[in-house]
Amino acid sequence: MLDKIIKLKKDIWLKSSECSIKDLIQYIRQVGFLRETQIEAIEIYLFLKIKGNNEPIWKLFAEGFFTNGTDLTKLNINNNAREYLNDNIAAHALFDFTRQRNGKTTLLPELEQLIIEQPENIEYERIIRSIFYNVDYADYLMSLPMGAGKTFLMAAFIYLDIYFAQNEPDNKNFSHNFLVLIPSGLKSSIIPSLKTIEHFDPAWVLPEPSASKIKRLLKLEILDQPKSAKKSNKARNPNAQKVNQCLPNPFGYIFVVNAEKVILDRMEISDQLEAIEKTEDEKDILANELRHLIGKIPNLSIFIDEVHHAANDEIKLRKVVNNWNKKGNVTTVLGFTGTPYLKKADKIKVTEISFFKFKQITNTVYYYPLTTAIKYFLKKPLVKFATELNRNQIIEKGIEDFNKRYKDKVYENGTIAKLAIYCGNIKSLEEEVYPFLIGKLEINPNEILKYHGGNKEYKLPKENELFFNSLDIPQTKASTKIRYILLVQIGKEGWDCRSLTGIILSQKGDSPTNMVLQTSCRCLRQVDKNKEETALIWLNEFNAKTLNSQLKNEQNTNIEEINKITGKPETDMFERYSRIEHLQLPKVEFYQLEISYNAIDKEDNPNTKQKLQFIINNIDDFKKPVLIKTSEIDQIDNADIDVVSKVGLNIANFNQWIFDISKHSFNKISVQDLMKFEKQLKEIFEQITYQKDEGSFFNEVFDLYTISSKIRLGFSIKRDLKTESEVIPKEANLLIVDKLRPIGKNNKLCPDEAAIKEILKYDKKGLDIKSVESKLKEDYEKAKKTLIESGLANMVTGLNEPQELPFEIKNKENTFHYLPYNFIQSNFEKEILINALRLALFKEKKLEIYYNGERGLTEFVINCFAKTGKYWKNIGRYTIDFLIIKREDNKIHRILIIEAKGKGFENDPVFIKKKNFVSNQFLKQNNEKFGYKRFDFLYLSDADKIESNVSKLNDKISDFFME
Repeated sequence: MLDKIIKLKKDIWLKSSECSIKDLIQYIRQVGFLRETQIEAIEIYLFLKIKGNNEPIWKLFAEGFFTNGTDLTKLNINNNAREYLNDNIAAHALFDFTRQRNGKTTLLPELEQLIIEQPENIEYERIIRSIFYNVDYADYLMSLPMGAGKTFLMAAFIYLDIYFAQNEPDNKNFSHNFLVLIPSGLKSSIIPSLKTIEHFDPAWVLPEPSASKIKRLLKLEILDQPKSAKKSNKARNPNAQKVNQCLPNPFGYIFVVNAEKVILDRMEISDQLEAIEKTEDEKDILANELRHLIGKIPNLSIFIDEVHHAANDEIKLRKVVNNWNKKGNVTTVLGFTGTPYLKKADKIKVTEISFFKFKQITNTVYYYPLTTAIKYFLKKPLVKFATELNRNQIIEKGIEDFNKRYKDKVYENGTIAKLAIYCGNIKSLEEEVYPFLIGKLEINPNEILKYHGGNKEYKLPKENELFFNSLDIPQTKASTKIRYILLVQIGKEGWDCRSLTGIILSQKGDSPTNMVLQTSCRCLRQVDKNKEETALIWLNEFNAKTLNSQLKNEQNTNIEEINKITGKPETDMFERYSRIEHLQLPKVEFYQLEISYNAIDKEDNPNTKQKLQFIINNIDDFKKPVLIKTSEIDQIDNADIDVVSKVGLNIANFNQWIFDISKHSFNKISVQDLMKFEKQLKEIFEQITYQKDEGSFFNEVFDLYTISSKIRLGFSIKRDLKTESEVIPKEANLLIVDKLRPIGKNNKLCPDEAAIKEILKYDKKGLDIKSVESKLKEDYEKAKKTLIESGLANMVTGLNEPQELPFEIKNKENTFHYLPYNFIQSNFEKEILINALRLALFKEKKLEIYYNGERGLTEFVINCFAKTGKYWKNIGRYTIDFLIIKREDNKIHRILIIEAKGKGFENDPVFIKKKNFVSNQFLKQNNEKFGYKRFDFLYLSDADKIESNVSKLNDKISDFFME
């Protein structure tokens, strides 16, 4: 479907010169924490945000954004259809879409034929809008299986949006605030897992200092407090109060709220209120105050977790979001699910007598199948089922099999393997399953945890919930003994227990029929990275058939295929080695510009009275023109125009207005402070309100928000921002040894494995290259002499003459401060290194070259600034690719900074600013501080031929490293 086309388009964009996120993606890959599937999802997300301009999918589709560009001249279609499709982008896009391969046939062969036969009779835009749910906002679905890290991915999107929003505050494509909707049935299990957003390390996706700054900025609010009783003196809806306190302009808020009971609650009341003569806002407040206030949050992204649960209320949910979108506040709607298929196919009308159906959710922009996840990182399950055994017999067989495989299994984090046994109801758990385990099977009760909601007959100790939430925490001694978990209607989804290694569903009803797949997969989460892990699933015949059916419908696979998955081919990992001590490589000493910001008072006191009087005298400057045009439908250009002087339906109360002004100052200006100027404030209030029979109302002809803001400013001393710059000395290691970890073998490693072994061998013996070559030659001559003296001169020709050492080994004293360098991101950088080492001038001047471009491994990064007007602005960090150094008395005397970049960076404005700062400001400041030309800079681009770049490098070496 569309996800495959999007991936293709995304890959092309990432390689193009217009892609502005190459450095960011490279950084994420080099940090290496996120899985490949998570990085791919991030690439898709940013592709749609940046290249796709965050447009609704239907619009991108209709504009040909996803088209394959089918060459119509090569198709056997009539000229009428060919000409129509060439002239109509939407028609061509839909035609391309129908021709996607779906097994042995095209995706929509009937629609394809209809377009060919009757191209003029099809409403292309209506059909395209219908395919993508008729929404006018960016609405995407990410489909990843359980255990793929959807919650961390959600956190990554939040941090990335805030990062771009801070850089471009007026760019509506990026969100300022976030709403996470969860299905009500999963509250107990999903809300705790969403708290992992707080523990997400933003440095996994963003460089410092941006990562830490954004982490401090974000505020997570879980809106799960119950409403208070009517007679309570507490807030009636504390969740609504939480939202209201941050309005009107929150930034960095993450709200987690129950979708079905909070957002969709009282929709029927809202419908009934249509007939009441009240404003839409008043009706919405009466129907659902929280929903009303959430709709006022600006620049809002809505994340729907486990989106398939919202299917029953999909129409209601879309209605709510559509209403929010009408206010201009919705940035993106993003759904997350492991199952991107509908229970019932959507029917799309083409003509009065024709239609087509879709089973897959059509706004799926990224799909990572369960089978692929099992192959690459989830536990590999073995699914077994019994056809003739009863409940207890299946449980007995399952436990026996589990203990045989995992009784002694202890994961690296200290937790033991665990088995979950699901029961259909509390009675069967308490009266059948639990007695069977401690009776016939003689299992120690201390190894069993019962967890359910309880009823009148059976209650559970409060500590059971603590144990349930602590199963993956080995420090909790009581929970480490638990091996068997008995569950009723809990743990079907959202339960994040990584040490869970087995599942038993022994009867129909142990899991809701529509959730057998989700329940069975609870035991597949990865525990130990880079190790192949397994799991065990035992089912009765009914649950096995149900699982097989759901695997077929939702994942295009079956139990047999799942059992055959053997995992990914083992990636050979190569150990990496530091040579800092061998080379005695000093730290790089340099000077770094640092900027501090200070506010300078321009007034001795706030002069509040005068400022408020200024507002009064200039109140008309805050008016906005409001015009009403009246005309017949066909006479719009000649309409009568009335200028409205009073409009607005929001009730005005002076005391409430004063309170709101204080609240929005974050209580820095108290009500008491405001009331000291009651006379002036009442005069302003009277001018911005008007009277009706029903009372006083705010006159929305005025910009009420700006007026309130100006009032608050009236209580502050006018200040000017002053920046102070200071150049301070720094020193940096070119290698952070603790971060040097094994790396997957690839053909871009330098040097290769054989050369690395030889280099390490010679390093260990303390031999330099001259000594090595001399020793080899000496050994040859000695052997030759021995043969001649022994009368065996004819055998001399059989001796192997000393071969010239490999290039990398000969240059081991001039480079490779760690082994190996990884040039997987750019072969161009590898070419620069090799050619630099081959330059005669490089050898003559006894220079050294070190690769510094692998982010995360070096301390030598430069904080860059750009001057805007009279202020310096931090534009990010700059990681140098190479340093060519010249030593004197074993100290670094001169450093040539080399930046080797692809041609795609030449038009990147951020890169250009950073490069300009380093090549100008950084060089100037450092060379002045050191009193001589210590640093120089050279930029090389792969847009030029390698010969040209080598020539530039040679000229720069000749000029900079002069005697």
